[in-house]
Amino acid sequence: MRTRKTTAAIAVAAAAALVLAGCGGGGEDDGATTGTLDFYTNKAAWEPDFDELNATSESGADITLDTTGYSDADQYDAFIRQSFRTDKSPGLFTWQTGPSLAELVDEGLIAQTTDIWTKAVDEGWVSEDLRDTYTFDGEQYCVPMNIAYWVMYYNKNIFEEQGLEEPTTWAELDAIAAQLSGEGITPYYQTSTLFTFPWFQQMVAGTDPELYNGLATGEVKYTDPEIVAIMETWRDQQEAGWFSDAGSTVDPAVGLKQGDYAMINFGSFFNGSLDGAGMVSGEDYDMFVIPANDPDLAQTPVAVESGPLCVAENSSQKTLGLTYSEWWMSPEAQTAWSEARGDVAFNPQATVADPMLDELGTTVAGDDYQLYDRYYEATPTPILTVALEQFGAFIANPGDPMPYLEAIQAEADKYWADQG
Repeated sequence: MRTRKTTAAIAVAAAAALVLAGCGGGGEDDGATTGTLDFYTNKAAWEPDFDELNATSESGADITLDTTGYSDADQYDAFIRQSFRTDKSPGLFTWQTGPSLAELVDEGLIAQTTDIWTKAVDEGWVSEDLRDTYTFDGEQYCVPMNIAYWVMYYNKNIFEEQGLEEPTTWAELDAIAAQLSGEGITPYYQTSTLFTFPWFQQMVAGTDPELYNGLATGEVKYTDPEIVAIMETWRDQQEAGWFSDAGSTVDPAVGLKQGDYAMINFGSFFNGSLDGAGMVSGEDYDMFVIPANDPDLAQTPVAVESGPLCVAENSSQKTLGLTYSEWWMSPEAQTAWSEARGDVAFNPQATVADPMLDELGTTVAGDDYQLYDRYYEATPTPILTVALEQFGAFIANPGDPMPYLEAIQAEADKYWADQG
């Protein structure tokens, strides 16, 4: 077990190293395929999980992670970006998918992982949809650290008392919401802070995945009639009382347990929160993949949240980092990771302890489902910042959606103009 560094302990040392190294441009790859790999992550709370994984990686790949965790996102991003200009580029580090990763790829800072992905897809370890998330100009970069599918959790007691079954169509889901509301039960959880995007994400992608993708590329405007119509439907649902108090400070898991609402749209990591709240998986709560709004879609869109493990192109541990990345994709690694994290594995051949999560992973890997990037990662950061604020304002004060959409589009116009 490696000694864990803390954010506070490394901050001064990291800054000093950057000053001393100047613009050295990285170290020469030492070619090692076994040994201790320096790993930096913005998931400081997950350090025990990575430490737990070392027993498996030592036997399976003869590599041990020496983990340095950051809890401050801005400090972490600054450290990683500056490290590329020094001889301290990380052999392995966590990042974000979407435009943030694309920026590093465009600057030539990330090692290519195309061969690793080709093997993983050929072995049936990972889906083609997930590979698309890591593809830039036909090549792959990084590998997924974790994966979370955004689904609908529900209180089983409420469903049973109301004689409800998991819906297979959007019309059935609407009927469930209407029945619950009619019985004085709030159908859905909603918040006006941070996680303000899930329902928008779900309704747009479920209506037309290409429409959703167009928002991420600027080809679709937030003020286009199709988006406005979706927002108007969302407003009507809010006015019908389908959503919880957006300003509530009750923990979402506790709220579902005590029946403040019957359902909550969240990532598959939410199992841990529900278990921590005293609910039992499969007994007190369950989940289902949210049906598409458009019943004619050939595949049901499923939002996926995936955080990458990346290797710096100019790291002295480049080969070691890529060796670990290849092992990380394997069923052995993903079984161990799922056990450590208590979450679903992106590798369908991995063993997942929780039967509910195991079933979910197998289901969405099928041909009837299409994975798409979660709105938070798919949207360029400047646009995302404004959108989260505007969605929050709309949730708090539902009304004419156009002013909110115009504010988001104004930022989008500015962003895309700068890109041109």
